[in-house]
This record gives sequence, C-alpha cells and structure tokens, in this order.
Amino acid sequence: MAPEPSGIKVIIIGAGFAGLTAAIECIAHGHEVLLLEAFSELKPLGDIISFGHNAGRIFRRWPGVEEQLTAICQNTDRLTLYKWDGELLFDQIWELDEKEFEKNNGKKFNGHRAEIHKIVWDHAKSVGVEIKLGMKVEEYFESDREAGVVCNGERFVADVVLAADGVRSTARLAVLGYEDKPKSSGYAVWRTWFSSEELAKNPLTAPLVVNGDTHTGFLGPDIHFLAASTKGGKEMSWVCTHIDEADIEESWSTPGKIEDVIKTLDGWSPVVHALVKATPPDRLVDWKLVYRDALPKWVSPRRRIALLGDSAHPFLPTSIQGASQAMEDGVTVAICLELSGKSNVQEALLAYERIRYDRVRAAQQTGFTTRDKWHKADFEAIKANPEAIKLPREGWLLAHDAVTHAYEVYPKTVASIRRDFKEVKASL
Repeated sequence: MAPEPSGIKVIIIGAGFAGLTAAIECIAHGHEVLLLEAFSELKPLGDIISFGHNAGRIFRRWPGVEEQLTAICQNTDRLTLYKWDGELLFDQIWELDEKEFEKNNGKKFNGHRAEIHKIVWDHAKSVGVEIKLGMKVEEYFESDREAGVVCNGERFVADVVLAADGVRSTARLAVLGYEDKPKSSGYAVWRTWFSSEELAKNPLTAPLVVNGDTHTGFLGPDIHFLAASTKGGKEMSWVCTHIDEADIEESWSTPGKIEDVIKTLDGWSPVVHALVKATPPDRLVDWKLVYRDALPKWVSPRRRIALLGDSAHPFLPTSIQGASQAMEDGVTVAICLELSGKSNVQEALLAYERIRYDRVRAAQQTGFTTRDKWHKADFEAIKANPEAIKLPREGWLLAHDAVTHAYEVYPKTVASIRRDFKEVKASL
C-alpha cells in the first residue's frame, strides 16, 4: 500500500548508503524525493564493507534486499585472530544464539561495497527514487520557507536538503558557517579485493579459501591486518591499518604499492606475506583515514539543511559501524519529517539531530577502543585471557531498532526543543 503523501519535498545530495537509505525511507513515508549525485556514472569500485545487525534490520524492511545480500556476502561463524608472527591468539565463534539474534533483529553483512551498493541502488530505483547523475553542487541556499542547491548552473528547490555526500561535504559551510576541512586520523589503510584462484594453489593461503569463507586477523604494534574470503572462498579481500601521517589534502586515496606493505609488515607471518604478494598490484589502494568527532551541529541556521552519515560523523573502520549508523540517520530523518508534517520540517531536522547525536558519538568511540585493544595488545596478558581481544558485540549497538526508536522518542524530543526555544526567547 502506498503511503499517504506528506507534501514534503526532499533533495538528497549523495548516492552512498546514507543518501540511498534516506531516499528509500523518505519514499516509504510519503515524501517526494530528488537525489543528486556528483558522479556521472555508477562504477563497480571498492572492496569490503560491513553492516551490523542494526543495518540488517533496515535491509529487511526492503522487499527482496536481504535475500540478495545473503547470496553475495560472507558466510562464516568465526573470526580467528593471530599474533603478528602467526601464533594463534583467539578463535572467536559467534554466539550460539546467532540465528535467533538475526531472527529478532537483522543479519550482519560483509561483502563487496560495489555489489551491495548496486543492490540498494536498484531497490531505490524500483520504489521510485528519482536520481540525477553528474550533479556537482556549486551552492547551497535556504530561507525560512525553502532550501535548495545549484548544480551545473541549474537551481533545485525543496522543503529540506539532506547532505549525505561524505567527509568532504561542501554542505558543512552552509551548516557551520565556516569551512571545515578533513584532517588525517594519523592512520591509513591498504585495501584490496581480488580472485582467490592463485591463493588456493599456495599451501600457506589455501586454508583461507578452499573450505569456504573465512575471516582472519593478525595483530601487531600499531598495525592490524584482516583477511576475509567470500562467495565460498572464491574471492579474497584484505585490509591493513597502520600509522600514516601523510597529508590527506595531497593524497587521500591513491594506488598502493606492494613493496610498501611488505616493508611495513617485515617479520610478520608468512601467511600475511603470501597474501600481500599474491595481490594484483593494480588492485591495491592506499586509503588515508579521515576522522573527527561528530560535528558540533548537523543542521543549518534556518534549519532547512541537514548533514547525514560521514558528512556529519566520519567513523574509523574499527568501529564496523560507519555505514550502519549512516543508514540509521536516513531512517530517522525520514520518520521525523513524517511526524512533523510539512509545516514543521525545521523542527523535524532539529529532532533528527537530537535523536541521533549521542548514539553516534558513543558508536564512534568503539572505533578507538577496538583499534587500541588490537594495536596496543599485551600478548603475554592475552595468553592468560584470550577473550580480552575479541571483537565487541554490544547489544545496545547491534540490536537497535531505528524505526521504533524514532517513533518512540520524537514527541518528547520535540517537546524538549520547544522548551529550549522558549527559554532562549525568555532570556532575550
């Protein structure tokens, strides 16, 4: 059944997971959507990306999407962690009640970014999201009655603009009033994805691919290396997070060099070196990690423009929550707009920010705690307590239902916003 039209027009900037989720959910809640994407074509780029159970719950809302993702994503029940030299540290088997957890919440998905993105993109098109490619934003504007953008000299106007165009979003100027350039986190990631055909022939790497999917990690001082095989072991991806102080303004994402990886991992397990040496040189990317705390505000002065996803809160990959939290943003803002109605969309954007802000900050911190747990591991202490390095799986994070939560807290959030405005007026 089609939703009752809300009369709210929404422009979304950026067709990543935040933007596509916002678009799909806005359509589901009766809003009119125009999605503008700077890229002129959809390209099958990228490597592994992970979505938690909380994102899986959202995928489940979209008919057929969960089934399509299950067919292409990793299928393994464990993460095996080794010391950098190959000594086994811990075999983390996912909880015995995993299936029950997935049933009550959603599935977790690890798979190729481009393949997952294509499935979500196709679903967005199927539900009626209008997408225009090659639309680079030149200007944001807003008044008390409307907001919009100028792209390629063309003016687009709506009730609200949702900027979901990543860590380099130009909408930050419209929201903050000043330019907020991305800064290096002090770390970088070498990352890749390739066929595991040759790996199956090497006795060192064959166990990672010949018996189905595997997920394996190697931990060392200020470095961790994660390898994941998918599609029954037919494809391999690996990522290596390491200290890197390069200027991201000069080289944010560049081709990686195999010899640099080998030098950095000198003395590490022969398995790691075999994986690196088997990597096609043209498939290696050197990705500088951008991180900052969530911006002080996500909504513009006239409250018609809002930031979503990495535009508002870039995540470290060790949180394994960046894409999932971006999707929660999209769900929440769509519901806030539904509950506000056309006459109160400015209030809806403020409510979205308040509902999401503290949760996002807490989720961001998990990226630091996991990274530090692995990069500063006391290997002697781990021998006595191997579980100390296992990947956290907090219920507050993974069992979150963004839809139910938004409906539950919206009324009291709006009441709080109105109360704050009355207090400000009274003090003037």
